[in-house]
This record gives sequence, C-alpha cells and structure tokens, in this order.
Amino acid sequence: MMGKKLFAATIGAGFMSASVQAANIEVIHWWTSGGEQKAVTVLAEEFNKLGNDKWMDTAVALGENARALTMQRILGGDAPGAAQFNTSRQFEELIEEGLLLDLTPVAEKEGWTNFIRPSSILNPCMKDGGIYCVPVNIHSNQWLWTNKKVFADVGVKEPHTWEEFLTVAPKIRDAGYIPLAFGGQGWQERHVFDVVMIGVTDEKFWNSVWKDKDPKAASSDKMRKVFETFGALRQFTDEGAPGRNWNDATNMVITGKAAAQVMGDWARGEFAAAGKVAEVDYGCIPGPAKRPSLTLGGDAFIFPKSSNKNLEAAQLKLASMMLNPTIQAKFNNTKGSLPVRADVDLKVADACMKKGLALLDDPKATITPANNYITEDTNGQVQDLVSTFWNEPSMSVDNALSIFKGIIEDAE
Repeated sequence: MMGKKLFAATIGAGFMSASVQAANIEVIHWWTSGGEQKAVTVLAEEFNKLGNDKWMDTAVALGENARALTMQRILGGDAPGAAQFNTSRQFEELIEEGLLLDLTPVAEKEGWTNFIRPSSILNPCMKDGGIYCVPVNIHSNQWLWTNKKVFADVGVKEPHTWEEFLTVAPKIRDAGYIPLAFGGQGWQERHVFDVVMIGVTDEKFWNSVWKDKDPKAASSDKMRKVFETFGALRQFTDEGAPGRNWNDATNMVITGKAAAQVMGDWARGEFAAAGKVAEVDYGCIPGPAKRPSLTLGGDAFIFPKSSNKNLEAAQLKLASMMLNPTIQAKFNNTKGSLPVRADVDLKVADACMKKGLALLDDPKATITPANNYITEDTNGQVQDLVSTFWNEPSMSVDNALSIFKGIIEDAE
C-alpha cells in the first residue's frame, strides 16, 4: 500500500521524465514471450505509422515486476508515457492521488461506453466520473490446453472436468508423459487455484467469497474441496516446475513433453507462433467444469500525467489507436485474447477463439475476476497462502482453510 504522504511528495516533484523526449512515448509492459512480443509489435508498429511520435519499448519480465517498476517510476517523478496493468484495482490509488491522465475527453468523443463490452471491462478504469485507462483486450483464465497427439497415444479422452483429469492423469504419467505442465511461480500457482475454484464450485460460491467476502463460505466444505483438488494436482507435475515461466510450460505441451497445461487464453498465441492449429494439433477446453465459466479480465494501459503537452498529445493518440477496430482485430488475433469492441470483424478467429466468443455471448458463463473485488494487499495475502500450500505439502487443508477464512474476514 502506498502512503498518501509519499504520493503528496511525488506530486510536487513533477511527472516529466528527463529521459522521455517530447512526442516520444515510453511504454512499460510485461509481454516478453514469443507470442506476446508479436502482439505488442502490432501496437508499436501501428503507432509509429501515425506520424512523428515514436513508441519507446520497455519490456519487463513478469507482471509484478513491470507494475512495481511503473509505481517506482511514477513515485520518483520519472514516469513513463504509458504502462500496462490488468483491468483491476491495481492502479486505483494512482487515480485517487491524481497521478493519471484523465482520458474522458477522447472517450466521450469516440463513444467508448457504447462499444466496449462487457461493462465490467471498462469499470476498473472509471472513478469519480473520469476514465483513467484503456482496456485493450479480454482475457479469460479458465482453459486447459492439451496436446492431442499425447492423448491419442495414451488412449484416453481429453478431460472436461477436474474429476476427469484426476482420473486420466495417472494413465498419462504411466505412459511416460508429464500430465500437467506447471510453472512454479506465485502468480501461476494462484492462477491454477482460481481455475480449480471455479471448476469445482460455481459463480454463486465464487461471488460469496470474493464479492461478499463471506467467512462462512471461505471455510466451507466447498472451499475444502477446492484446496483438496488443488493439492491433488501436485503429484502430476514434474520436478522442474519450480520457477518455470508460463510460456516454457506451454512449450512442454506444444512439443509433446506434457499432456496439458492450465493457462489463460494468451497461451493460444504461443501455439499459433509455433504453427500449431487449434483443435487439430492442440485442444482448448474451457473450464474445466461441468458448466464452463470464464472470468473476464484483461490488460489495460494507464497514462501518467505529464507537464509536456507534446507527450500528452501522443498519449491521447495512442489511447485512441488502441481501440481502433482494425487494430483491435490485428492485436487480439495475435495475442490470443478477445477484443473489447463488439463490432470487430473476427473472420480470422480460430476454433479456440470461437469457443471464447460463444461463452462471452452467454451472460451466465462469464464471471468477474477476484481482483476486481479485493485490494492488492488482500490479493497478495491469498497468493502467499496458495503458494505456501502448494509448495509445502505438510500444510494441512484445515490449516489452509483457517488462514483463508481470516484473510477473507479482513479483506477490503
């Protein structure tokens, strides 16, 4: 949490970076994998075509590292021109302290509220009548990516629920494959935990924990099943999982070393970059759950305030460009995500993207992400608990439930 005194000191320091030249806009982001780099290149090249302003790329591995750098730069009076965040509460204190450029004029001129859908995607950008970020995509987390050849070789069907996965995983392991490609990083452990939570419960329970912050739900038998199912997955990963990047785990599925991976729809960009064809070479199973549901989050860009009017003009131009329908189609098809515009031509959508679009059109199949309801501090506490539980099998489910209940009771 950032203190108000520190923010106040920053305000007096100014926001213009000595390293940022007028009409050049430095963009901090964490898109460093092969598929992600191709996607961000779309944005950079299209922006550079618009005139003399230039995209200055600052790629930082891992989202938490990129966000931390952005916060440090803003607080230190050396703000970038733009920076990537998730569509969540991650940057709400920057809004509250008046450190971000209000994009309302361009948003009203272009009618953002008319074409950005669903409304939950734009809501984190809005506060006190202003709009302070640009959502560029819709990402969903609840996907199981499979190597079809591996499943055919083992002679088992691709699982569509967690119960089915736990049934076929031993057979996959016995056949010499890694059942579950896993990246042992905090955010990935939390990612799989959330996917399991939705997969073995439902939207009502999800909302009772994260939205209503109900301690009874947080310590219930349903929550116990979540921890038990999550813990049962440990035995089906490999010894090289700790510290592994998500895209390296995806590559294990692409190359046939592993049968499946739990990852968001951005993994589709890695399969595409490797020349693999959806539902031919690899499968994409939403859920896994008896009735699949997807959390709708995504990526957004904030634009720190600057006293340099040339830079501000470039910021507004970039914000507008990111929502151009042609750019939305090109970027999201490369990224593996869904566009935030409902009027984008998606003739190029592959089989996996079409699955996501079908669920997006079903209001009963979409769920608001947990980080839209809880602060970064609470989110960090949950991630720490999940990581400890995953990496210390000696931790009992009873202990985990007790700690989880306490976190939810104190959540903001």
